[in-house]
Amino acid sequence: MAGASRRSVGDAGTLRRLRDLAQRAVRIESRTNLLFSFEKMAIRDAVKQPGGARKFVVGLADWLSGGGNELVRFDRWCDHLAGLPRRQTRVLSWPVATVFGFVARPRVHMFLKPNVTRHAADAYGFPFRYSSTPQSDTYASLLEFARLVRDDVRDLRPRDLIDIQSFIWVLGSDEYD
Repeated sequence: MAGASRRSVGDAGTLRRLRDLAQRAVRIESRTNLLFSFEKMAIRDAVKQPGGARKFVVGLADWLSGGGNELVRFDRWCDHLAGLPRRQTRVLSWPVATVFGFVARPRVHMFLKPNVTRHAADAYGFPFRYSSTPQSDTYASLLEFARLVRDDVRDLRPRDLIDIQSFIWVLGSDEYD
């Protein structure tokens, strides 16, 4: 019986740590203005549940530092997001799928706001391969667009993909006519 109670305490401890990790990631993102409020709420609600926290943390860890092909890992990350519990709105959107990688590793990962990026790609003359469902082909196209922009603005010395995303935002947003 003592072994059973230790195991349940260990399981409860593991679940608590996973929930804490998920909530920490959500808190870090909450300091940005990258997601809409309904996206922030959807991810926050999803990770409150033990199964959601586990799925989120395992998926994010795999995408950010797992082995193998980056794009295959991105697809797995999207599968994890698609499987998260939801209250009102879906958790899997392009901004949610890309924000955590972008914040954690801005030299490697790019953030995607679909409408702005599609407008910017059109203005740039880049054939952006967009699908409304987050998946690796579109993400690969986004990274290709980011590399092209980075090469073209090299003389401005962009530090990371945050600078490139800012350039794309200004190019594609209605705020900057």
